[in-house]
Amino acid sequence: MSQKILVSATELDSLIHSGECVAVDCRFDFADTDKGRADWLAGHVPGAAYAHLDDDLSSPVEAHTGRHPLPDSAGFADYLGRIGWSPGKLLVAYDEGPNAVASRLWWLMRYYGQPAALLDGGLAAWTAAGLPLDTGEPAPTALPAPVLVPDEAMTVGASDILQSLGDDDLLVLDARAGQRFSGEVETLDTRAGHIPGSLNRPFGANLALGGRFKDVNRLREEFSDLLEDRQPGTVAHTCGSGVTACHNLFSMELAGLAGSRLYPGSWSEWIRDPNRPIKTGF
Repeated sequence: MSQKILVSATELDSLIHSGECVAVDCRFDFADTDKGRADWLAGHVPGAAYAHLDDDLSSPVEAHTGRHPLPDSAGFADYLGRIGWSPGKLLVAYDEGPNAVASRLWWLMRYYGQPAALLDGGLAAWTAAGLPLDTGEPAPTALPAPVLVPDEAMTVGASDILQSLGDDDLLVLDARAGQRFSGEVETLDTRAGHIPGSLNRPFGANLALGGRFKDVNRLREEFSDLLEDRQPGTVAHTCGSGVTACHNLFSMELAGLAGSRLYPGSWSEWIRDPNRPIKTGF
């Protein structure tokens, strides 16, 4: 790829000083949904806007959806305009470190055909590099809402997965922790288990010490072992609600295995229909 999708703290610092990017802080606490914004106000990468997972990177939950439905195009465009982003400008997302939530924003930008990257190691890497933090809300730099056109081919739905059960058309790769995948523990959703035939790749397996991504060659080897002879385009990423699934998708892209897709509704949508099959164990 001509555009880097992972930048270091010093690279982001240079991009900010040259005016070549918009930085966005995506910190979010599932147990306290106001904490991420408060943490951003207390200290963030200079000039960084804030993206709230529920308010800015998702649309309202409905009876048939998962916990974090994709935002509608108009609403997401309004958000990007409010933070001063314009089409074609690089957006660099980060969170506290592992980029578990920031990868959702990265994927959304790619879904709309726009350049985006992640800060490797997140805010922890920024502060470890001795770089400064700003406090409070940055001065407004709002621009008109851009026109966004999604690439629907980057997603799969529940019906696509149902039709593929028992064949080789799709390989569902689940980013949840092993205990949730197996159904041994379920802390967020009303039913435990996973989509039959899916494989488990907890998103944390993509990270080395310090929350930075593993070497690209290591990632390529690990994902290639999972895929065996399959092409990346046959992979559908899932998780609890379509957030950390983006981390596995990003990691495949970083490793040069481009073309995998996202099941945005993920497990929390799958279980809305009691007729959809579930499996427990490994």
